[in-house]
Amino acid sequence: MTKTLSAKAPTARERLLSAANELFYAEGVQSVGIDRIIEHAGVAKASLYNTFGGKEQLIRAYLDSRHAKLTERLLRGVNGADTPRDRLLAVFDAQAALFVQNDYHGCAFVAASAEAKHGSAIEEASDTSRAWVRALLTDLARDAGAPDPEALGRQLHLLYDGGGVSARMDRDPSAGAVARQAAAILIDAALADGP
Repeated sequence: MTKTLSAKAPTARERLLSAANELFYAEGVQSVGIDRIIEHAGVAKASLYNTFGGKEQLIRAYLDSRHAKLTERLLRGVNGADTPRDRLLAVFDAQAALFVQNDYHGCAFVAASAEAKHGSAIEEASDTSRAWVRALLTDLARDAGAPDPEALGRQLHLLYDGGGVSARMDRDPSAGAVARQAAAILIDAALADGP
């Protein structure tokens, strides 16, 4: 007697999000048409409209799923660090791990917002993700005892953004290590100025 393992087939929503993640991230949210997403996902056109309502809502769901993965990755790194200083640097370590991946195409939020209309759901998703990263860095700076955690959080956020852009634009995975080194200098200077 043979056993057959039956894995639950992905839903139309899961297949559409998977296709969107692959195509939007590699090629851009505006350059990839709905028909390519539908074909890649292997679903009927009605599935897309019944599930998401339209392309902008699919892009928003794609960005929301990217944000969920981002928060999971960064928090896993932060929670694995021992000291408040190391928790700040863990954000940069988690980011640098992306830069060495063959399919790294830069920040999905930067790319999508560059193509978005002002006030769109796409811009809103990008703004939400950026605000979360800045708040994380600010909270970690506060936990580390920085006298001005908002200023340090903003400085570190600029380094975080710059590392991502440099890794993509210069095709230089070592940008993560450079951003981490600069972050360590800023953190140490800020903590030295503390009470």
